[in-house]
Amino acid sequence: MINGNGSEWFATWFDSVHYHKLYAHRDDAEAARFLDALTTRLRPGHGAHVLDLGCGAGRHSRYLASKGLQVTGVDLAASSIKEAKKSEHGRLRFFRHDMRVPFGRHAFDYVFNFFTSFGYFADTSEHRAVVRNMALSLRDGGRLVLDYLNVGHAVASLAPGEIKEIDGVIYRLTRWMDARHIFKRIAIEGGGAPLTYIERVARFTLQDFERMFAPHGLVIESLHGDYWLNSYDSRTSPRMILVARKR
Repeated sequence: MINGNGSEWFATWFDSVHYHKLYAHRDDAEAARFLDALTTRLRPGHGAHVLDLGCGAGRHSRYLASKGLQVTGVDLAASSIKEAKKSEHGRLRFFRHDMRVPFGRHAFDYVFNFFTSFGYFADTSEHRAVVRNMALSLRDGGRLVLDYLNVGHAVASLAPGEIKEIDGVIYRLTRWMDARHIFKRIAIEGGGAPLTYIERVARFTLQDFERMFAPHGLVIESLHGDYWLNSYDSRTSPRMILVARKR
């Protein structure tokens, strides 16, 4: 899906001030609670090398670095990386990068991809390329943690319409789906000329990820259904958090 200026939708929407306003409820406390549970399970060694792929403004990266890990955060959104770079230090670095382009070979002990930062591309081959890049960047025995929406729950609970007002700006949200994707239209009124963005995410299931992972030696070793790492249920879990080991 291409916007009117010729850019792919995610390249403009995730770099928009309105994206950050609309999703500002994703706070540092939420990130810390999830990462505490995750690192307790994974037990990364002190100084382990971690990639936060699709890091946004760096809230997860900052917390991981505070736990003694060596963290690299990458994201396509220039404004997010500009903000993230303000918190760089010896164990924490940020770079602007497109995940469809390789980002290292045998460089990381862990690759983290949080909050459905995947599934946006027009062609399935692009998604497979990202999985290949994730696998290539992992050291043997390293782990990928991919946090995706649970399609079964998302489809069952889809709210067709919603209106939010934030700082005097109206956000009209409309959701729908087809056989392959879930869509959200964000119509913005106030604070300037009206704007419209459309999010699109692929309806990937567990079986889809297993098929994408297998050619690259990624074997799913655990599966969780929420940010407290409870068991996954394909009908009721809000998330599908996959932990895969590179053979």
